[in-house]
Amino acid sequence: MNTSPFARTGKEPPPWRIVDLPGRGPLRLRDSGQPDEEGSTKPALLLIHGWTVSADLNWGWIYPELTRRFRVLAWDQRGHGTNGIRSYRQFRLEDCADDAAAVMDALGVEGAIAVGYSMGGAIAQLLWARHPHMVSGLLLCASATRFRQTIIEYRDFALIRLACGPAALLPETAWVLAERVAAARSGREELINPDFDKWATKEIRAGDLGQILQAGVALGGFDSSDWACDIDVPTVVLIGVGDNVVPTARQRQLAASLPKPFVVEFSGNHAAPVVQADHFSTQLITGIDWLEGR
Repeated sequence: MNTSPFARTGKEPPPWRIVDLPGRGPLRLRDSGQPDEEGSTKPALLLIHGWTVSADLNWGWIYPELTRRFRVLAWDQRGHGTNGIRSYRQFRLEDCADDAAAVMDALGVEGAIAVGYSMGGAIAQLLWARHPHMVSGLLLCASATRFRQTIIEYRDFALIRLACGPAALLPETAWVLAERVAAARSGREELINPDFDKWATKEIRAGDLGQILQAGVALGGFDSSDWACDIDVPTVVLIGVGDNVVPTARQRQLAASLPKPFVVEFSGNHAAPVVQADHFSTQLITGIDWLEGR
């Protein structure tokens, strides 16, 4: 039974296409639009998903609201989902940011709004830091300048690092460990229904476990607190009030680190793009509207 967001909403997601990224190989991504017959194009949005999930799991409910007005580009990050780039290199958030720039180069996209959720917000910040000429605006959702600050967070990220060892030899054990850490902090019990949860778990487990765990380690080491104040493009911070994964105070700390961001708060936890898709989409559009008006 197909219990994906597309089956449940009856609305088609952006079509898949394959682009060849020099030095990286082919990447399968969703692309909602090419130039029309008159050569005009919609503004481009890069949708950058969070840790462990896929692009479709993070954004699948929201695609229809965005594709009416924007050229939506979304793909699985390295090691994530079915289509994320597989590499023997250690996972680095910086490489994900460079992948985004390579996608834009390959498609001839000269500037885009980077929309990042959680880990995707870190990647979006790095995209600006490493390729500032390619970023026309940032929309940072449920994200932070630092993801590891409390004793519990240090413990959780240490467990993720420990799981990197068993991942190759005992993958099922490592999956269980990783999922326990994630479930304890993310409110996964609030997903739509058991059938959807099975589809979501399948999307997650399609990823490369070793790379996903390395991504967790990289996320624990991310720190933009020294340079977020230098971000010079219009920026929106979308803050989840009730988020226990990236605490609300941490998200507000991100907003306070930025020069004159537009702040949008919504009531919801870290699973809001799935369990409160309509409400989250409305707030996301509010942020994008502000960016378009700059």
